Amino acid sequence: MTKKYKRFADLIRKDCLRMCHIGGSGHIGSMLSSADIVSVLYESILHVDPENPKKIDRDRFILSKGHAGAVVYAALCEKGFFPREWLPTYYGDDGKLMGHISHYVPGVEYSTGSLGHGLGVCCGMALAAREAGEKHRIICLMSDGDCNEGSTWEAIMFAAQQRLDNLTAIVDYNYIQALGFTRDIIDLGDLSSKVKKFGWSTCDIDGHDYLEIENSLSKLPHEKNKPTLIVAHTVKGKGVSFLENTVASHYAHISDEVLAKALKEIGE
Repeated sequence: MTKKYKRFADLIRKDCLRMCHIGGSGHIGSMLSSADIVSVLYESILHVDPENPKKIDRDRFILSKGHAGAVVYAALCEKGFFPREWLPTYYGDDGKLMGHISHYVPGVEYSTGSLGHGLGVCCGMALAAREAGEKHRIICLMSDGDCNEGSTWEAIMFAAQQRLDNLTAIVDYNYIQALGFTRDIIDLGDLSSKVKKFGWSTCDIDGHDYLEIENSLSKLPHEKNKPTLIVAHTVKGKGVSFLENTVASHYAHISDEVLAKALKEIGE
């Protein structure tokens, strides 16, 4: 099982590197840190259908850290939501794939960019689904940067108050934000413990351990009448050694040399 996840994650990482190289864009570190989580989601967890992206009973997946949109584009492409010819248009003029994730792309539920929006939108989706008697799940992938935003904490309080156990938030906790380490910008401390005090069911996992990711996501909700928070401890730039745990990887330019070196390391 883990081989399947690693294979898919490697494909995602390589596609992200190529897209950032062609588009001249940044945010590769944010994409690489979440690739293993996205791999498990699309390989085993999410009930979605590339033949019918708007199927009523599909799970809703929102990427709140919209600047890492290429990681979801890569997964959607591999799953057949759109043709591979779209990938090289990423971040380009008149391209099919916008730099920040866009709902115009098949399989994408909601456009995000400014941090702090995704969880609130997911709360609305979760409440609407429950009121309509629908059984699909709402899953939000966030960044630690999202957790700096007041709107995120409003959503955390709202979800607990409304007992939205059809809602799951995953934090890609890679300890680095745009221009520095999270601890030096706004130290989140023990995020899991804090959110638990707000009334959520919470847990901490290794965000690069496929079995831990799978186990945490295959048992949703973790507690009845409580939303679930999974704090996935990750490494910025994971999978490319010279990008790992570096602030520079947030805005790093993927030159020809960097691309070749990175692809070789992943296993091109």
